[in-house]
Amino acid sequence: MIIFGLKTYTRLLATLSLVCPHCRQQAAHRLFEVVNKFTLFFIPLVPVSKSRRMDCTYCGYASKVTKEQAAQLMSAPRPSVG
Repeated sequence: MIIFGLKTYTRLLATLSLVCPHCRQQAAHRLFEVVNKFTLFFIPLVPVSKSRRMDCTYCGYASKVTKEQAAQLMSAPRPSVG
């Protein structure tokens, strides 16, 4: 008997302070990368799909983000504190 399937891995890329397009509040937004991998005998072998997601910590609104948008958000200058 061969056991195979898919397993989802979620990795936090960044936490950003942005205005939410849904609730219009300035809040922290978490940027995630979600990867589905093909598994054989519970060993992850090959990535099948990869996507990026951003969610608002204030209202919970989640939206998909392209690779280019994620790179732009992560490289944006951060305001200095102090």
